[in-house]
Amino acid sequence: MKLLRFLLFPFAILYDIITSIRNWFFDVGILKSTSFKVPVIAVGNLSVGGTGKSPQIEYLIRLLKNDFRVATLSRGYKRKTKGFQVVNSKHIATDVGDEPLQFFKKFGEEITVSVDADRTNGIQQLLKESKSPQIVLLDDAYQHRKVKASTYVLLTKYNDLFVDDFILPTGNLRESKRGASRAGAIIVTKCPKSISEIEQQKIKKKIKLRKNQQLFFTRISYDENLKGGVSKFAISDLKSIEVLLVTGIANPTSLLSYLSEEKINYKHLKYPDHYDFTENDILKIENEFEKLNSTKKIILTTEKDYMRLEKKLKNVHFITIKSQFITEEEKFNEFIIKEIKKMI
Repeated sequence: MKLLRFLLFPFAILYDIITSIRNWFFDVGILKSTSFKVPVIAVGNLSVGGTGKSPQIEYLIRLLKNDFRVATLSRGYKRKTKGFQVVNSKHIATDVGDEPLQFFKKFGEEITVSVDADRTNGIQQLLKESKSPQIVLLDDAYQHRKVKASTYVLLTKYNDLFVDDFILPTGNLRESKRGASRAGAIIVTKCPKSISEIEQQKIKKKIKLRKNQQLFFTRISYDENLKGGVSKFAISDLKSIEVLLVTGIANPTSLLSYLSEEKINYKHLKYPDHYDFTENDILKIENEFEKLNSTKKIILTTEKDYMRLEKKLKNVHFITIKSQFITEEEKFNEFIIKEIKKMI
């Protein structure tokens, strides 16, 4: 795989040139970028793969929903519908995408959850709603330059920093590292609990922040109590239960490490990110579950995967996660509120 990526280096240079020209066109106004009168906060990354965008969007929802009318706008990846949709209780994952459905099921009527591949149109439609949002959170829209967000939050994984990466297809970057300059806040996600102040300073030095940028560190926090299924379980209960773990997310490494740290015995069935489970897949999962020797056993999945499995697989449990700031949480909150007040 490394050899193949090395051989594709010329294509990476070409891709870099194309994306850099595109960004320059937006920067100088040759390509149109639409601004809005309401605060628009774009959360995203430079690299492909899971950096923890959904838990960070959920963090912002919790921070803002009690004081502002909040709307989220996502592409609705792999949905089978077209155009602008406001998520409601009748929708399933194939209608609106798994992550937007997750936001809706978690926050319900407290916010407006919407999808549209055309983010400009999506925001325009949201602003026509009877209770139009005071803040729009754009999920995974860092490269969507047709909308000029008022604030950009860039996520980068602790063990896969964008400064150590290279552009596709040789590396995993969607655009050049120079794209980080658009961010007001950069968050290093999925950090270990034990990350030291010295290591944080080393990362800060490596990233080379601009004067207008702030750096933060977060980790994934797992809820002690499982959800879904018929019976109630806590994580601690799983130490005496055999677990069939089913994931269809970009990077399940953090979850696997967590379960191992908790000394939980599990068998892992791994599927691609946003995977649309077929009838044959469900049969395989059920067969693998039957093969487990223990009389005490459960099927466990992620919250995002549960959105796609809930209607297809009986008695499946899921584990919820949160983005937890390691230091300077209040400083991040103040940064977001300050950015919002610039627009209101």
